[in-house]
Amino acid sequence: MGYTETKNQKSGFQLPIIDLAQFRQEKSQQDFLKKLQHIAREIGFFYLVGHGISKTRIAEIEQLSRQFFALDQSKKDALSMHYSPHFRGYTKLNEELTRNQPDFREQIDIGADLQPVEFNESTPLWLRLQGPNIWPENWEAFRQITTAWQKDLRAVAIELLHALMLALEQPQDVLDLFVNGIPNELLKLIHYPVVASKNASRQGVGAHKDSGILTLLLQDRVGGLQVLHQDQWIDIPYVEDAFIINIGEILELATNGYLVANTHRVISPDRGIDRYSIAYFITPNLYAGEIPILALPEHLQKLASGPESDPLNPLLRNAGENTIKSRLRSHLAVTEKFYPDQYAEIISQQQKQQEVIE
Repeated sequence: MGYTETKNQKSGFQLPIIDLAQFRQEKSQQDFLKKLQHIAREIGFFYLVGHGISKTRIAEIEQLSRQFFALDQSKKDALSMHYSPHFRGYTKLNEELTRNQPDFREQIDIGADLQPVEFNESTPLWLRLQGPNIWPENWEAFRQITTAWQKDLRAVAIELLHALMLALEQPQDVLDLFVNGIPNELLKLIHYPVVASKNASRQGVGAHKDSGILTLLLQDRVGGLQVLHQDQWIDIPYVEDAFIINIGEILELATNGYLVANTHRVISPDRGIDRYSIAYFITPNLYAGEIPILALPEHLQKLASGPESDPLNPLLRNAGENTIKSRLRSHLAVTEKFYPDQYAEIISQQQKQQEVIE
């Protein structure tokens, strides 16, 4: 499946808003679930309000993110992901790849801060994703604020997952096995600088799907996020105190394609001010194993056509495999250092794909 720059900007389309507070009220819950089912199926992206995260907490982490990216480059480089087989830490501009092209953004990746798994030849590769974060020295507030944010967003994500399962006429806890305890969550603080050169690529992050269950994104007023809807790229503007929610590949697999992980991208700003965003991804526990196909009611099953097939991004039913695949492809310098066999395989695949194109 390829993506080009020829798609038109669709006018008049507005991303719907879901108020999670309505899910908590008995009188409005059924209408909420009906609306959620429709939006999750037909669009796969929406704004979430009524989530309970205060303006103070939002302002706090937004300020922290700007402070981090304002650090001297040498201090950020000391936290480089190149030191982490768990894919944690700082990634500088043009170092991450999406669909084999560099992303013009810098970021720091923070996961569940756990002890690494003792690794041997029989250990599944994806268990190496478990491990400690790389924290800035002498900045305890950074650890405290980001850890608290993960905890808060985890609770919102699980509540939303429960609502979504009810909307699909499932027990609300049917997927709790995948998020019990501390799931394999990921928090990204992201900075998209202005692209100064007219001839430079404006790929902030290329077109992709998210590999997890749900993504909760907090973005600023600058804009640049686009969602592919009905074969057209749609701008997703800022809405105050709202999270942007999108369906991940795990839900596409679990619903056998009734829900589809939507493709999206970010176009870096070419004038004005830089873009900042904060993304939280809730993904399955690494020990969860195979993603089951939910027993949807017949009227929903009829609309499930199976997961989408993309040779550049195959969807894998093992939760750990599906999680690590994108990390290996996106951070090739880390893959080459810590996963040499997988690096060689990826390079070989890229060469074959290039030969087909030529």
